[in-house]
Amino acid sequence: MGTALVYHEDMTATRLLWDDPECEIERPERLTAALDRLRKCGLEQRCLRLSAREASEEELGLVHSPEYVSLVRETQVLGKEELQVLSGQFDAIYFHPSTFHCARLAVGAALQLVDAVLTGVVQNGLALVRPPGHHSQRAAANGFCVFNNVAIAAVHAKQKHGLHRILIVDWDVHHGQGIQYLFEDDPSILYFSWHRYEHGRFWPFLRESDADAVGRGQGLGFTVNLPWNQVGMGNADYVAAFLHLLLPLAFEFDPELVLVSAGFDSAIGDPEGQMQATPACFAHLTQLLQVLAGGRVCAVLEGGYHLESLAESVCMTVQTLLGDPAPPLPGPMVPCQSALESIQSARAAQAPHWRSLQLQDVTPVLTSPSTHSPVGRPPPLLPGGPVCKTAASALSSLLDQPCLHPAPPVCPAVALTAPDITLVLPPDVTQQEGSALNEETQAWARPHESLAQDEALTALGKLLYLLDGVLDGQVSSGIVATPPSAAAATLDVAIQRGLSHGAQRLLCVALGQLDWPPDLVHDGGVSRALRLCMYPGRRILWLNIRGKEAAALSMFQVSTPLPVLTGGFLSCILGLVLPLAYSFQPDLVLVALGPAHGLQGPHAALLTSMLRGPAGGRVLALLEEDSTPQLAEILARVLHGEAPPSLGPYSVASPEDAQALMYLRGQLEPQWKMLQCRPHLEA
Repeated sequence: MGTALVYHEDMTATRLLWDDPECEIERPERLTAALDRLRKCGLEQRCLRLSAREASEEELGLVHSPEYVSLVRETQVLGKEELQVLSGQFDAIYFHPSTFHCARLAVGAALQLVDAVLTGVVQNGLALVRPPGHHSQRAAANGFCVFNNVAIAAVHAKQKHGLHRILIVDWDVHHGQGIQYLFEDDPSILYFSWHRYEHGRFWPFLRESDADAVGRGQGLGFTVNLPWNQVGMGNADYVAAFLHLLLPLAFEFDPELVLVSAGFDSAIGDPEGQMQATPACFAHLTQLLQVLAGGRVCAVLEGGYHLESLAESVCMTVQTLLGDPAPPLPGPMVPCQSALESIQSARAAQAPHWRSLQLQDVTPVLTSPSTHSPVGRPPPLLPGGPVCKTAASALSSLLDQPCLHPAPPVCPAVALTAPDITLVLPPDVTQQEGSALNEETQAWARPHESLAQDEALTALGKLLYLLDGVLDGQVSSGIVATPPSAAAATLDVAIQRGLSHGAQRLLCVALGQLDWPPDLVHDGGVSRALRLCMYPGRRILWLNIRGKEAAALSMFQVSTPLPVLTGGFLSCILGLVLPLAYSFQPDLVLVALGPAHGLQGPHAALLTSMLRGPAGGRVLALLEEDSTPQLAEILARVLHGEAPPSLGPYSVASPEDAQALMYLRGQLEPQWKMLQCRPHLEA
């Protein structure tokens, strides 16, 4: 359905007219730098471009008082000195004669985007706007924000389109207290904000920015605050916050629309945030949100004051909204102790209000203000200091990497052996006809008796051809159908072929009757794949879902029963599968739906969709030929970047499933750090 980009050049008109070091960072170049980068990367051309309109005063009145709207309107005729005096009555604000026009355009852009998404014109989009909005309150400008763009868009979506559940994700580095105040007693809005807090010592210095501020009245539990108490939070910290806090609540809430207060001052290099998350991280965050609300995601620009970091992060977000795979995340994925303290404190505060957290370990963590930096993290960045220069150098290196300059998208392929099956696929998903050379296929099949039949050989040839295409970058991902009797042997070949063809780390998620090792011992010896798991340089992580019991035979061989209820399945994906995958950082993911795998189409689609992230989109799904064509179609669509269908009504995990998950996490946390959601206490 496409991605919208909403913008208007008039929003560059406002600028600071007097000397104010606090406000000078909010400047027109924020928009022009982002738009220039989008054009340079060929992303603007792939979007549906919409020119922003001015919001009406009636629309502004959805959240703002008439007196406040009138006050801002009157700034159009004020002189410089009068504007400066009025600006001084608010916190971190400057007014300009064009402020009223620009701020109405910013609101109008958000409303246009919501309308385009909810009427089906596009699937998702980004509103590139200024001034930002999330600090603005009913009768007050605040923190560069004049009108609350996202809040007005949320009320508009409820009133005009009849929505009942809207998720607002605020990943700006500052707390969006304006949104919180407007919706803190409203159970139709789930508001999530992470923000630099430092035990209340960072702007806006509010007690209600802490984790125990969870809303009030009917809105209890619908305000989720995740305060970062130290600087230097990076990719692992942000992804862990989504997996262990935001997404469990979001799936239970089941939003009809996701609004993102997309502030990129939480990215590396920004002087406000002093965080270390790379631009690629925002691709992963966006992709994780796209599995919600049928993929209806509307991102609206908030902060972001390092022009290069802002522009690249915007590109990463738009690229992912377009359906492209997220690039791999650089560096080890290990959340810091301070981040884990914050995540666990927020989980403990929210547990009384959310069933998805109530069968988990959410014991509160006692923390106290501290001035020391987390282990392995930089101290606070001082302008012009050596650490600040190091961050700038790291950012410059990242921006030079080829993966941040997207090439034209590479799409999935589907390989079926039955010629009479016709699939309904997106236009740029190919139904593959190619196959590996017969001699090569015979050589790989020879050790496996179950691959001797013609049908199995044909499927194996298609698998080898498609697997090479994925690893060579000719296609992004793929689906292969195999005879049920040859499923285990085909998976064995896929593992060995993947490792021999350049994959350094291979994650295999096997469902159904596919035991480890699957036909790996033959010819009187041990296959190459099994040797790689038994000795140093381990390159395979095997996860069997639908095992007989929860067991971690090693850190590379994990088995868990298939959860029986939706909540248990989601907990398994968010609390086990994805943390393992992000810790392992595979080059290739194999999803094998073997005999009696037990997954319904929406569940298989969600699992496959969410595994695109850790491997840069390189996912190969192996299906039984007995599977319905609809299953192949739905997997092809999610590998293409479309949202998976809803799992249906939420049902809490069974005690048995919750216990199995907690047992496995306890066994595996020491090795796979992304499984952690609470800090390790000092002895």
